[in-house]
Amino acid sequence: MRTALALAALALAWPASEAAAAPAVTTTRVPILEYHVIADPAAGAPNQGLYVSPAVFRAQLDWLAGHRYHPVTLDQVFRSWRSMGRVPLPPRPVVLTFDDGYPEDVSVVMPELRARGWRAVLNLQIGNLVPARVRELIAAGWEVDAHTFTHPDLTTVGPAQLHREVATARKWIQNVFHVAVDFFCYPAGRYDDAVLREVRRAGYLGGEAEGGGAASPNGDPYTLPRIEVLRSAGVTGVAAQLGQTA
Repeated sequence: MRTALALAALALAWPASEAAAAPAVTTTRVPILEYHVIADPAAGAPNQGLYVSPAVFRAQLDWLAGHRYHPVTLDQVFRSWRSMGRVPLPPRPVVLTFDDGYPEDVSVVMPELRARGWRAVLNLQIGNLVPARVRELIAAGWEVDAHTFTHPDLTTVGPAQLHREVATARKWIQNVFHVAVDFFCYPAGRYDDAVLREVRRAGYLGGEAEGGGAASPNGDPYTLPRIEVLRSAGVTGVAAQLGQTA
């Protein structure tokens, strides 16, 4: 609960309504990689572009390690950004996020990251993973954030459903897993003013969107950009998205 207490204090110091306008206290930009399924798709599976094979995923991790990237969580990023420099980030920080919650997060991703001493962020669509598997990820040092109950386009739903998908989802994860849940991940990266207001009102410190480029302490914390890693990316694609060569 130490992390939760620290973030609670941070939230008081940086009210949600003022976060975007507050002066940055560090210039560290942090790329956030967005993964979905780490598996080979079955024949005819929908959205095959969202799958990354385990072999390619391992190669991408090896490339990150070889180029001295250090995976961190969003909690760590925000503590550094808002700590007046007292909580430094490691050299070349990067956030690894895994959307929805798939069995491979536990069977494939977790062992690969654990072997490297790395952490990641699970953006949990509630119901995709049974609680016991989520607890395994938490025990391995993963951060768990909210990604709704039913993964709708939040810009198309009514106020009652919007509240449930955003605020109630946060409370559900907090109550079941006793973790902070300080970030919200927009399904398909879609949001509008009503969605942003609901996310702020629910008490989140930030929101994960889509769109390339590294996240900046000078940007809106409720529209953090992420770099989507698709099946076609391979190692060279990830390197290029990070401004490097493989």
